[in-house]
Amino acid sequence: MGLTYRRRLLIVLISIVVLSAGGLLIKRLLLPKSFGVYGPYRADAIAEAALVPIRHGTNASCLKCHPYEAKIHKKGRHQAISCEFCHGTFADHVTDGKKSGTLPVKKEKEITTLCLRCHNTEIKARHEEVIKTVAMPDHLKNQNVKLTNNCNQCHHVHAPLKYINRAKQITGMMEAGL
Repeated sequence: MGLTYRRRLLIVLISIVVLSAGGLLIKRLLLPKSFGVYGPYRADAIAEAALVPIRHGTNASCLKCHPYEAKIHKKGRHQAISCEFCHGTFADHVTDGKKSGTLPVKKEKEITTLCLRCHNTEIKARHEEVIKTVAMPDHLKNQNVKLTNNCNQCHHVHAPLKYINRAKQITGMMEAGL
């Protein structure tokens, strides 16, 4: 007739043991040897990551070879912005501490396009609060400037207020030293 209750239970238990052992065997075969050495990840990943060439540098890595830009950049409103944000990756310019390539210099409308990456809108921090920034094209309208003007016609790209403050000093609209 049919299998007895004990036999069915034995078949279920044997099936569970066989499936568990098979699962553990497959896990053992598929998991790398270094998995779990330092926690729930592959320990070899650390050594592999250390072999990946560095592509990005800090502002300090750029400014040590560009002292003129460093002096201006450190005083300007853009001092917290990475050089790479505008100029490209450090690795495309320097390899093993030596110049290996030339990064493209932005000109005319390219500069405005670059500026618009951040300055195309006001940054809304909360509904009622706006982070003080320049938003295009309102800025040009407010300054009575043609909408076709490029940003660098009035602003120094590394220190946006440098030319503006100098013009205010010359015209007496601002005290010297500010």
